[in-house]
Amino acid sequence: METELIQFLSGFVTHERLSLFNKILSLRTNYLTVVLEDLYQTQNTSAVVRTADCFGIQNVHVIENKHAFEVNPDVVRGASNWVTVNQYNRTDMNTPEALRKLRSEGYRIVVATPHDHDVDLECFDLGKGKAAIVFGCERPGLTEWAMKEADEYMKIPMVGFTESLNVSVAVAVTLHHLTHQLRNHTDIDWQLTDNEKQKIMLEWLRTSIKRVDLLEEKFAELNK
Repeated sequence: METELIQFLSGFVTHERLSLFNKILSLRTNYLTVVLEDLYQTQNTSAVVRTADCFGIQNVHVIENKHAFEVNPDVVRGASNWVTVNQYNRTDMNTPEALRKLRSEGYRIVVATPHDHDVDLECFDLGKGKAAIVFGCERPGLTEWAMKEADEYMKIPMVGFTESLNVSVAVAVTLHHLTHQLRNHTDIDWQLTDNEKQKIMLEWLRTSIKRVDLLEEKFAELNK
């Protein structure tokens, strides 16, 4: 029924827009995902969502322990309509739930911070499997729980006096490098599955069509 609904709703967008959706979906990936742990500046979180869209990352996971996520429309520029933002905010400490869920989905947990056993970004091994890359604030940084749960640690090499990048910049540098490598890696099946594409296409159509609820009611009546 989902396939039929997509076909029905596709008639209410232009051919050009539908072609653009399919083109972008062909370049989207869930092989990499971004995790943001308790960022307190909304502009940083919104900037990361925008960056994820630019580099073809479909899912961003936002952990809200002390700080709630709010979209900053001047920064996100509509990217939150096209990127799936997964929020974790049921308790005072949501990091365990988020990381366990990601691990259950086959992701290795990669903490982006200097550590005794870290690897430089340029040497990160994409071939080892799906990766959820966890970023935190410059201060106070990632929680002890996130650090202990990490499967791997990764850092961006720096040669200046300043020891860290703004988190949104760090995400942009990381995604630019890794997505470029990923799309040129012939041995990794990084693209979305047909089922994933279908679900995202339906959400994008719903976002694009005015009063889509009325059209879906009409579709349901036609298919009783």
